[in-house]
Amino acid sequence: MNRFREFYQSLNYAVRGLAYALKSEKNFQNEIIIGILVFIAMIYFRITQAEMVILLLVIFGVLIMELLNTVMERIMDMLKPRVHPYVKLIKDLMAASVLVASLLAIIIGLIIFIPYITG
Repeated sequence: MNRFREFYQSLNYAVRGLAYALKSEKNFQNEIIIGILVFIAMIYFRITQAEMVILLLVIFGVLIMELLNTVMERIMDMLKPRVHPYVKLIKDLMAASVLVASLLAIIIGLIIFIPYITG
């Protein structure tokens, strides 16, 4: 029972973190909406299972990067009273990582969906 309680508590922490991101992070909200729209397009175009797996991986990859970006921003914000010149750089680099993941998702999405749209 103790392991179940520990698992439940860990799951509770994760759900609270996800709820925080959904409530407070506009970019995360937008990425969730885009992910839902892409999922609807997957069903509409009846894409293959392999294509669906690839799209789900990149969608969740973007969401994970956004969560990591949020974590890093909060950590850097705690350092603000003792601002170090690298704080801004670290935030910019994390934002860049989300941008790169998003660009990858867009490119993969276009490669997969264009034949269905034009075919």
